[in-house]
Amino acid sequence: MTGTLPRESATFDRGVIAEIQRAAETGIYDIRGWGAKRRLPHFDDLVLLGASMSRYPLEGYRERCGTDVVLGDRNAKHPLHLDIPITIAGMSFGALSGQAKEALGRGASAMGTSTTTGDGGMTPEERGQSKNLVYQYLPSRYGMNPDDLRQADAIEIVLGQGAKPGGGGMLLGQKITERVAGMRTLPQGIDQRSACRHPDWTGPDDLAIKILELREITQWEKPIYIKVGASRTYYDVKLAVKAGADVVVVDGMQGGTAATQEVFIEHVGIPTLAAIPQAVQALQELGVHRKVQLIVSGGIRTGADVAKAMALGADAVAIGTAALIALGDNSPRYAAEYAALGSAAGSYDDFQAGRDPAGITTQDPELAARLDPVDGGRRLANYLRVLTMEAQTLARACGKSHLRNLEPEDLVALTVEASAMARVPLAGTSWIPGAVG
Repeated sequence: MTGTLPRESATFDRGVIAEIQRAAETGIYDIRGWGAKRRLPHFDDLVLLGASMSRYPLEGYRERCGTDVVLGDRNAKHPLHLDIPITIAGMSFGALSGQAKEALGRGASAMGTSTTTGDGGMTPEERGQSKNLVYQYLPSRYGMNPDDLRQADAIEIVLGQGAKPGGGGMLLGQKITERVAGMRTLPQGIDQRSACRHPDWTGPDDLAIKILELREITQWEKPIYIKVGASRTYYDVKLAVKAGADVVVVDGMQGGTAATQEVFIEHVGIPTLAAIPQAVQALQELGVHRKVQLIVSGGIRTGADVAKAMALGADAVAIGTAALIALGDNSPRYAAEYAALGSAAGSYDDFQAGRDPAGITTQDPELAARLDPVDGGRRLANYLRVLTMEAQTLARACGKSHLRNLEPEDLVALTVEASAMARVPLAGTSWIPGAVG
């Protein structure tokens, strides 16, 4: 009809149409990096209740607000003592360049926190620059050897990732260089897909035996983490504790990945906001909340996110995608090169292709050389410093002398969905949807 404006379908919008046409043209599913991109209930849907009359705030920077955290003191002889409760999540050498791994170690060490190896083993660059290094033990067992386990400061058994709970890892052939292939005992240039479940056990009872084996290898010195992708979080956390975990890591569906199927990233798992209260409930019912520490990851971006996650019951958080952005990922500096790759600065997610202009998610030596590990470490340390100061500022406003003293009572939700997931009242009410009693 003349004068009628074109109307886009909410079900078949331009993105959906483009994906259908791409699938019809190629006959293969889409693979990308990053994490879920659609809008999900998240920390922005919560606000903190600053002190006024009924609470007493702390004065600016003059009254101390502690940030330190101890991880893994349930069984380990040498738990991790970190200066800040913000850690670097596992990202492998292979997915990332050697320069990026070194930069992560430098930045984390400068702020007194830990970094994590990821799939593919331990590199000298990362071990040499990391004051506290967590060694990931994954279903692939790539690069695994007892000597590296003993060199690590903690061990993280990975049962799942937030971007793909129930799915295995993926590293495409263009990133399997001679060095990566040697570390993983793989053919050079051939796509690598790691298993979705560990070959060493079939359930929590077997996992308990494996944890004892790892403790014996490391003489009971190292904390043992268990990482799960957020899905059936309540039951998974209980089973992780039963198996003997010192620390439980819960990764929500906003968590990133170097490469997996987009249908997986967008349609499997639950939001981080929904996972934290389930994990805390499981720990509380077992009587081990704060004794078995809870690390939360998946979409942590700001000091406000840190403060809110801790108010919901986390002992610490882990960042991955945000850390890469701090190093320079998706920087406008490379806008022209992102455009040449068919993307844009701020949207680039083809980490699997190995052509990252910022030199972070690549194994191309010329591209990787663009990232100065010293400068990258400085940038990451600055970012971690800002996150910490932001979280402290908010905690002081709530009258807290330590970040760990933040609690659910300090939060309200702005939407019904966030209220139900986070189990805190809808702002201006005492109502929590679904709460009993």
